[in-house]
Amino acid sequence: MNDVEYPPGKQPGREQRLSVQLDTLYRVSEVLNHSLDLNSILKQVLEVLHLRANMSHGMAALLDPASGELLLSAVHAPGASLPPTISYREGEGLTGRILKSGEPLVASRLADEPQFLDRLGLYNTTLPFIGVPIFAGNDSPVGVLAAQPPAEGRAMLEERVQLMEMIANLMGNSVRLAWDVEHERQTLTNERDSLRRAIKAEHGFDNVVGSSSSMRRVFEQVRQVAKWDTTVLIRGQSGTGKELIASAIHYNSPRANAAFVKLNCAALPDNLLESELFGHEKGAFTGATHQHKGRFEQADGGTLFLDEIGEISPTFQAKLLRVLQEGELQRVGGTKTLTVDVRIIAATNRDLEAEVASGDFREDLYYRLNVMPIQVPPLSDRIEDLPALARFLVGKLARRQGRELEINDNAVRLLMQHHWPGNVRELENCLERAAIMSADGAIDQEVIRLTGVVSMESRAPLPMSTSVDLDNPELDERDRVMAALEQAGWVQAKAARLLGMTPRQVAYRIQTLDIPVRRI
Repeated sequence: MNDVEYPPGKQPGREQRLSVQLDTLYRVSEVLNHSLDLNSILKQVLEVLHLRANMSHGMAALLDPASGELLLSAVHAPGASLPPTISYREGEGLTGRILKSGEPLVASRLADEPQFLDRLGLYNTTLPFIGVPIFAGNDSPVGVLAAQPPAEGRAMLEERVQLMEMIANLMGNSVRLAWDVEHERQTLTNERDSLRRAIKAEHGFDNVVGSSSSMRRVFEQVRQVAKWDTTVLIRGQSGTGKELIASAIHYNSPRANAAFVKLNCAALPDNLLESELFGHEKGAFTGATHQHKGRFEQADGGTLFLDEIGEISPTFQAKLLRVLQEGELQRVGGTKTLTVDVRIIAATNRDLEAEVASGDFREDLYYRLNVMPIQVPPLSDRIEDLPALARFLVGKLARRQGRELEINDNAVRLLMQHHWPGNVRELENCLERAAIMSADGAIDQEVIRLTGVVSMESRAPLPMSTSVDLDNPELDERDRVMAALEQAGWVQAKAARLLGMTPRQVAYRIQTLDIPVRRI
C-alpha cells in the first residue's frame, strides 16, 4: 500500500473522496475480521487510516475495567513505538474529554487546544486533530480513536469525522467480541485450574490412608519416585489401591498438569489392546471408520497407567517392549513412526518372577517395568489401619450421598475381625451397603452384620463334599468358588466348568480371594 498524497490545490473531488472512504472501510473490515488480537488489529487499523485515508499520527486507547482509566493500546507515526504505560483519566486531556462526553472532538489546529497534553510527543501541532469515542454495545465509551488529517476546510473535516465514527463502530464490535472471548477463555482457565486442584486433592497423598509401618514405607517410596520420570511397577493383591497409588504418583509429579491415562490390560484381547494402546488408521480393519489415537498418544507428555500388566500375552509383550525401549510406535494399519514422551506406571497382582521363570512373561519386559517396584500390602497385613480407613470411606460416602453418616466403634471392631480377602475395595463395598441399609445414617454392628461381614472366628468353613447350590444368591464370591472347588475335588478345570468360567479366571479368583489351595 502507498500513502495517499494530495498536492496543494489538487484536493480530490467528492466522488474520489467517497471512493477513498469506501476503500478505507473495506480495508479496516478486512483487518478486524482477521484476528482477535486487539493490540495487533488496532495498530493495523491505524496503518490503514494513514496509508489509505491520509490520516496520520493515529492513536487508539481502550478502557481498563479495573481502574476505569484509558490505557494506550496502539500508535502509528513515523518512528513511533508504543510507550510502556500511558493512561488517561476521564476528563483528562483531549482523550479523557472524549471518553467523558462520548462525543467526537474536532480541532482545526491542535496547538490552539488548551487541554492538549502532548504525552505521546508524536503529534504535529500545526495540523487538525480528530478524536471519536469507541462504543461496544453500551451507552458508555470503551475507548477512543484519534488521528490527524491534513490541513483542510471545515467541510472536509466533517467528512473525516464521519469516516472515523464508522471505523470506531466497526472497532467497537471487534473489541466487544475480543473481550467476550477473553472472558470465556479466562473462565475456562479458572475452571480448568479449579478442576486440576480438585483432582490433585482427590488423588493426593491425603486419600491414601494408613499409618502402619508397611504403608509408611509405601508413602516414602511414592514421595521419592514422584519427583522423577522413573518407570514404576506397583504390586499387590486386587483391591489394595494400586490405582490410587498410581494417581498419587502422577498428581504429585512434574507431569501433574498433563494427561493421566489409564488402561486395564486384562479387559481386552490382543487385537483390541493393540488398537487401544497404539491407535489405528482409518480402514485398518473392519469397523475402523476413522483414525483413532491410542492411549500412548493421548498420554504424550503425561503418564500412562497400565493396570493388570501381567495379563497380556507373550505376543503383545514383544510389541509393548519396543515402545517402552524406543519411545516410538506405529498405529495399526499405519506406516508413520510416532514419537511419544510418556511415563509408564504399571500394576499387577501376579507373581511376575514365577512367570518369567516359566516363560509366560518376557524377562526383558520384566526388567524394563520393574525399575522402581512398590509393594502395596493387603488389608489383612495392616489391619491397624482399618479404623482410619473405615471412617475415611464413610466420610467419602457421606459426601456422595449428600447426608451425614457415622460409624460407631462396635462396628469398627467387627470389621477388624474380618479377613478382607477383597482388601480395601471389599471394605468400601461393604460400607456402601451398610450406608444404604442405614436409614438414620448411623452404621452400627447390626448394620455391618446385615452386609454379610462376620468375624473370622465365627465363619464356618464349607464342609467337604457338600453339594451346594452355586446359584444361591446368599453365597458371596469366595464361598461360591470354594464350593465349586469342593464339588470338583479341587480340580480347577472342573470347577471352572461348574462356574461357567475359564480355568484362568478360577486361578485368578483363588489368588485374589485368598483361597487356600488343597492338594487332592
